[in-house]
Amino acid sequence: MLPLGQRSPEDPLQHLPSNIEVLTHFGERADISPDNQRVAFMAKSFGDAMVIDVKSRVIQCLTCNVPAAAFLRVMHLVTGDYVLIGPDHFENTHISRTRDNELWYLSRERGSKPIKLDQKMSEGAAVSKRTLKLAFSQTAAQAPDLAPEASRLIVADLDLSATPKLFNKKVVYESKDRSCVIEAQDFYDNDRKMTFTCYEPEGRASVMGVDLQTGEVTNFSKAPGTYNEPEGIFPDGVHTAVEADRQCEQLGGQRGSGNIDIWKLRLDGTGKDFTRLTHFNDYEGGKASNPVISTDGRFMAFQSARTTDPAGVGYGILLFWFKR
Repeated sequence: MLPLGQRSPEDPLQHLPSNIEVLTHFGERADISPDNQRVAFMAKSFGDAMVIDVKSRVIQCLTCNVPAAAFLRVMHLVTGDYVLIGPDHFENTHISRTRDNELWYLSRERGSKPIKLDQKMSEGAAVSKRTLKLAFSQTAAQAPDLAPEASRLIVADLDLSATPKLFNKKVVYESKDRSCVIEAQDFYDNDRKMTFTCYEPEGRASVMGVDLQTGEVTNFSKAPGTYNEPEGIFPDGVHTAVEADRQCEQLGGQRGSGNIDIWKLRLDGTGKDFTRLTHFNDYEGGKASNPVISTDGRFMAFQSARTTDPAGVGYGILLFWFKR
C-alpha cells in the first residue's frame, strides 16, 4: 500500500488485477450489446464508431463509409442496430459538442449510412436494452426555448417502421438553474425508472433517479461537495456504477471529474453503500471512466483515461469480470 496522499508513478495497465483484461488498445465510450457478445466504442472523440466481438476480438468500423465522421458516442439498440450521437460535421470542440450535438440512427446492416433523428441534445443518452425507448437532455444551447441556465430531461420512443423517427416525447424533469445541469444515463426497473446526472457548481455532481410513472426524484449519492456521475446500471436495478472522486479522501488531489475511479453504489437512497471497483487513480495521472454493465451482470466494460484530458477521452477499452 502507498503512504496516505501518495500516488504511484507507475502505469496502472501494468498492474491490472486478474479479473481485468485489456480489450482494445485504443478507443473510448464503450457500450455493450444487449446479448453481451459485442462492445461498440468510439475510435476517438469526433471520429468513427467501431464494434468488437468479445470472443474473436475482430473489430469492425461502423462509420468508415461516412466522410469526415465526427461522432462522439455509439450505443446499441435492442434490435441490434445503433444510436449515434454527435454533430453533422466538426466545427470546433465547443460548438460541435454542445449546439450541434444530435441523435442519429444506424442500421446494423453492413454499409448502412447514419440517419438523422432531427433531435438536438446535450451530452449522452439513455438507451433501453429492452424496448425502443430513449432519453436525453437539453440545455439552452440545443433548445433556444429554454431559459439560459435551465436544462430538461426528455423520454421518447423510436419508431423503425418506416423512416426512423422519435415520437411520444415527454419532459420528465426540468431544472430551472445551474444548480443542476441534467444528463440522461440509464433506464432500469423495466424502463419504469431511470438514472441521470445532476452536474453542480464547482465541478461537482450527484447521482439522481426519477420514477417515470410518479415523477418522484431521488438523490442517491447524497454527498454534497463531491463528484458522483452514474454510468452503467446493474441488471438487478439495485446498483449503478459511478464515476466518483471518493478516493481523494485518502489519496488527496483536486476533487471533480479529473481524479475519478469507478465505484458501485446501491440505489437505496442512503448514499452510504459505495464499493470501489477500480484503482486507476492510485497512479499519477490515471483514471478509469465510462463504465457500462452487461445485461447478464457478468462483466463491465470501461476505459483507461488520463486525469488531464476532457471527459470521455480514452486510451483503450477494458473488461472487468465479476464472474466468468
